[in-house]
Amino acid sequence: MPTFRNPVLPGCHPDPSVCRVGEDFYLVTSSFAYHPGIPLFHSRDLVRWTQLTHVLDRPGLPLDGLDTSDGIWAPTIRHHDGTFYVVSTLARNRRGELTFVVTADDPAGPWSDPVPLEAEGIDPSLFFDDDGRCWLTACRDAPEDGPGELWMRELDLDRLKLVGPTHVLWRGAVRGAWVEAPHLYKRDGVYHLIAAEGGTESNHSVTAARAGAVTGPYVTDPRSPLLTHRHRDPGEPIQNVGHVDLVDTPDGETWAVALGVRPIEGTHTLGREVFLVPVTWSARGPVFAPESGGVRLSERLPSIASEHPVSSGPPVTSELPVASGPPVASGSPIASGSPIASELPVAPEPPLAPGPPITSQPSNTSEWPDDSGTTGRTSFDPPGLEWHSLRGPVGDRVRPSSSGTGLTIDLGPEPLSSTGVPSFVARRQQHVRFHARARIAFAATHPSEEAGLAVFQNQDHHATLALTVDADGRPQVVLTVREAGTSTRLASAPVTGDEAVLLAVEADETGYAFRCSDGTQWISLGTIERSLFSSERAGGFVGVRLGLYGTSNGRPSEGRAHVHWFDYDPAC
Repeated sequence: MPTFRNPVLPGCHPDPSVCRVGEDFYLVTSSFAYHPGIPLFHSRDLVRWTQLTHVLDRPGLPLDGLDTSDGIWAPTIRHHDGTFYVVSTLARNRRGELTFVVTADDPAGPWSDPVPLEAEGIDPSLFFDDDGRCWLTACRDAPEDGPGELWMRELDLDRLKLVGPTHVLWRGAVRGAWVEAPHLYKRDGVYHLIAAEGGTESNHSVTAARAGAVTGPYVTDPRSPLLTHRHRDPGEPIQNVGHVDLVDTPDGETWAVALGVRPIEGTHTLGREVFLVPVTWSARGPVFAPESGGVRLSERLPSIASEHPVSSGPPVTSELPVASGPPVASGSPIASGSPIASELPVAPEPPLAPGPPITSQPSNTSEWPDDSGTTGRTSFDPPGLEWHSLRGPVGDRVRPSSSGTGLTIDLGPEPLSSTGVPSFVARRQQHVRFHARARIAFAATHPSEEAGLAVFQNQDHHATLALTVDADGRPQVVLTVREAGTSTRLASAPVTGDEAVLLAVEADETGYAFRCSDGTQWISLGTIERSLFSSERAGGFVGVRLGLYGTSNGRPSEGRAHVHWFDYDPAC
């Protein structure tokens, strides 16, 4: 039987929502404090997804000052009568601050400016009934019998305004558990309200209620939870399953998109990912994962995808693939760059130094989907849709170089530890094992100036491998880690010469190894344990991003770095 490999969107793609228009499927996920916001993907088979755009692709909603895990939460996408709708929430201090709706005739854009709605709470969703009326559902604090409740109000589509009375629908299946992520579906005259309970960690679950009328009363489905992994062994590869949205295929199958995580020894760094789960219907309602009772790494293909050939993936090996080359040196000089990027001499790239051994990996890499769309080398001409900034646009400071290749980064005053808008662009880490490298030219004039690579979880948990100078003005590469708001310099290596420097980070199940090179040999600066970047240790709702940055740490500066290229590749 043909199969695909879950997750269908690896890396931090939380809170998925999906809709279908004809033979086309569209999916959106949360973006939190990253800009542009709300990535939108397209598929014809529910397995292979291509990003079309970002729904929030220009400044508008205030993200400055937010924690990385605040911002844009849990969007829902729907289509009705030729118009696409996305509703979402701007969260601040982990509470909903503003609910809004945006619309478009074409999912690739342009999308409208956000229209505020008078809606409490978080996790808004839209349901279009057979009579053409549109209903918004969301969750909020319950005044009694809480802690949370799902509520509903009609949305006037002409004015994009909530009208009429508020209907309290349901307070969940599990007493004492917060109910959230409501989506409403109608099947054979019955309204099915699907929700999430137990929080977005290990007790996460899918619960349900049903009613004969859209406004209720809703009765708890006694089978709840309909989908969860909270009762499973902590060592199972997929955990924290929940927050589903359902979609029917043209040939009559039903599938759910769900979030889940892939922890290693109890912690995960990739964030909440999108998993695809088969659904059937019984007289009692939806049946999730009818063959297995849970979300699987290897799942049967949707029938609409079965006619396509399955591509082959890389073989599974026990170690990082490395080319033979000179040994890793320690403490020897490396080459430095100049702020004038395009005229720098480029030394030959050394092969990657041998990395730490890799211990385990699921053996389903021969299945769909592959990673070719978001791996390999980028020269930023232009940057792809996978690249984001924090809390707002940085095009005035981070931009493709005038030479046509590479990226120019003007140092900004904001450090990565701030809640402002630093000179920083990043992409998701999508594999536990990966190689990331960048060739960077930068000549600091003060110890406060730095530019380089970042492994970024949030403003209080990240690591940087940066070009800078010491107190005497001598160039150096410095490895710094920030944990729980405290920064610690772990190692440094001196820099001499006039060439751009190679900075690299390689990761596996145990940690992130940081190296630098002058083009002839690699210098190891240290390894940071993987769990430091995990959500369990750092808190919040996001996964790791790998980025490029430049900061003067609050001092005025005309410093400028040039990134010749950036590589990201999975390691077997």
